[in-house]
Amino acid sequence: MGVLIKLLVLHLCCIYGINGGSYKVDNSVGYGRTFDGIGAISGGGATSKLLINYPTEQRSQILDYLFKPNFGASLQIFKVEIGGDIQSTDGTEASHMHNSWDENYNRGYEWWMMKEAKMRNPDIKLYGLPWGFPGFLKDAYDRPWGNIQSTADYVVKWVNGARVYHNLTMDYIGIWNESPYNITYIKTLRKTLDNAGFNRTKIIASDNNWDIVGDMIKDAELNNVIFGVGSHYPGTNSTQTALTLNKPLWASEDWGCPDELTGSGCLARTLNQNYVNGYMTSTIIWNIISSYYYGLPWYNSGIMTASEPWSGHYIVPQNIWVTAHTTQFTSIGWKYLKHGYGVGKLNGGGSYVVLISPDEQDLTIIIETLSHDSSICTRPPLAPYNVVAGQTATFELAGILKQRFTSLNTWYSRIGYYKFPSVSFKNRGPLTIQDGSLSVQLGKDEVWTLSTVKSGFKGSFPSVPGSKRFPLPYIEDFEGYKVGEEPFNLAQQVGSFEVDQINNVKFMKQVVLETPVHWFYCLIGTYNTSLNVIGDYTWQDIRADVAVKLDGENTTDSVYLSVRTTACGCQADIESGLFLFFFPKEQRYLLSSDLLRKNILVSGKVPTVTHDWDVIKLQAKGDHVWGAVNNDMLFNISIPVSISHGWVAVGTYPFGTAYFDDLHINPV
Repeated sequence: MGVLIKLLVLHLCCIYGINGGSYKVDNSVGYGRTFDGIGAISGGGATSKLLINYPTEQRSQILDYLFKPNFGASLQIFKVEIGGDIQSTDGTEASHMHNSWDENYNRGYEWWMMKEAKMRNPDIKLYGLPWGFPGFLKDAYDRPWGNIQSTADYVVKWVNGARVYHNLTMDYIGIWNESPYNITYIKTLRKTLDNAGFNRTKIIASDNNWDIVGDMIKDAELNNVIFGVGSHYPGTNSTQTALTLNKPLWASEDWGCPDELTGSGCLARTLNQNYVNGYMTSTIIWNIISSYYYGLPWYNSGIMTASEPWSGHYIVPQNIWVTAHTTQFTSIGWKYLKHGYGVGKLNGGGSYVVLISPDEQDLTIIIETLSHDSSICTRPPLAPYNVVAGQTATFELAGILKQRFTSLNTWYSRIGYYKFPSVSFKNRGPLTIQDGSLSVQLGKDEVWTLSTVKSGFKGSFPSVPGSKRFPLPYIEDFEGYKVGEEPFNLAQQVGSFEVDQINNVKFMKQVVLETPVHWFYCLIGTYNTSLNVIGDYTWQDIRADVAVKLDGENTTDSVYLSVRTTACGCQADIESGLFLFFFPKEQRYLLSSDLLRKNILVSGKVPTVTHDWDVIKLQAKGDHVWGAVNNDMLFNISIPVSISHGWVAVGTYPFGTAYFDDLHINPV
């Protein structure tokens, strides 16, 4: 009986928090590291592609949720991809220099998005990073070190373009996303930035892992030119060697968790424990918004989702409010307290951090009690651990903090994992501090913010339009675009496509001429075949027509039209579809079930080629597909059973210029 009573008492302790902990909050022993901010990434790649085409009202609302202070996520850093004409996860972002003789500082949507961020929050920090580079910069090993000074000039031209054309100041610049770094290049980049007047633009390296730390210790010049070390998906841990540098340590890309059950829990735990475990003073979330087609890789991996510009529909998930628990109650430049004096693990599981403003007039405590199963991230693996169902956390303020602070405003969230409904960013009013002490009853899977800051606010808008399918029939003649603009609904996967004009007729042009320097883990660009998708991943019975033309210098050899294609991302080469390739110079065609033409279903001659605007037609219905060029029917055959659905797509083989116009898509 005695054993049973002891077990019952222990059980009650776990449930009702009889076992708790007392935690010092004391700045008299000094401070920990300086807080550098919470941010998010647009890019890596083309993750914000569809946002710019949203209706003005809904687009403004989405941007408010992301950037407006004291409204939603209230992001403090905005990191963008420096487009390199390469596939970098969900698409290609256009380079400001397709070729050595070409410069354009209005391509893409990152300039626009940075300006929208700055308009809402002038204090937000901006960070640029290349995932890849145009081909004219590559060396014999497909790396961007063909001429290191030219590569540094290329990046500094982008930084200068931000200032000259958009009045944007870049606060941070990176090296080459998740790819081998080059020490000579990093030093050259620093000198080139300084010579161009950008001495305040700081270098973060190497946006991969902690390996560069060893070289920084051995090389004083390298150490001096790098402001901070940025690692990706560090699992809340840095290294002892990195800590000895006494430089800022950042999780310069983190999270990326599309799981609706555990994503917000992963984020809440990561934001706190990146400092508790790894002393990382900034966490930058990939990605800022899932504004790309369903079916593309890592769909729903944004802190928001907005992938239907035709309907205006968007989703505000709990990720926004988990982020707000930190960002709405801190600012860059605040100080963490030291470990054991305001930073640490809770006795019953979970963690806490305390930050104080530079003038010591404001204090914020952020607490999370995320259990293992409710906070599993996509990467890296999470070792097992336990969090009790209830615990009492008592914070004991000491010294000047005890004298200065008498109450804290409280904000509360519960992650809706398993059987409990979620609660997002609820204002629970002030909590009184009595003689320097305050206690909080903590449940499992909760996030708490206790702060003197009074401006916390859960923003909202009256309504969000309902979700709708991509509209059909669809017609695109490109006449509504500016020259150089990227068509809104065509999501380029390989190559770069922009609007051009000849004799007052506008059309879409593929402009990449040679294989770019690929992101180190994404080889699809090396296959020399461009790809641009549009529409609905679930389309089955569909017809598409497009006018094509090869004209001028540097033209490709063939153009294609595809239906039912699932080809996308870095693995577009292993996906399927129905690809009708048209070779105007040779007056022939082939139909392939894959992008790289390994599985040819039928081929032959094209009877009529105009060598002007030729029209390709392709229709899939049920188990049959037919194709035509101009008015000549080329084939009508059975479809392999595995090719059942997908987008419409256009592209070229090999890289080279080609024109596309009058794209028509119809259900059949």
